[in-house]
Amino acid sequence: MPGSLKLTCHDCGSVNRVPAEKLGAGPKCGVCGAKLAEGKVHEMDLATLEKSVKADDLPLLVDFWAPWCGPCRMMAPEFAKAAQALAPDVRLAKIDTHSHPDAAIRYNIQGIPALILFRNGREVARLAGARPAAQIEAFARQKSPA
Repeated sequence: MPGSLKLTCHDCGSVNRVPAEKLGAGPKCGVCGAKLAEGKVHEMDLATLEKSVKADDLPLLVDFWAPWCGPCRMMAPEFAKAAQALAPDVRLAKIDTHSHPDAAIRYNIQGIPALILFRNGREVARLAGARPAAQIEAFARQKSPA
């Protein structure tokens, strides 16, 4: 792991530089004060997603979902559990494809829920369908080794 990591704040979109050894200490955004690697799932829009994919040094696992999707709603608590388990090594976020249909088009989402793992500015893996937390964790760890 490098001496410092770049992390995009999922609240304000600012890119922050965080010392790698301080990652587990709850670093905060220098602009808005939001926690950067707290083990929670953050809702985001397409612009913040694209910025985070391009800039971040940590893997980002994104859940593409919609509020009308029953399996998506059923998986939400499991995704939140996985976020806690994977922190601070992998950050988890979600994007509502109903409110942000451009995200579904941009990332060629054929069905939801759909998980995409990004690392080093590119997509590294996809997983379709609702999954329990253990499968989400295993997928993220297997596809984004440290």
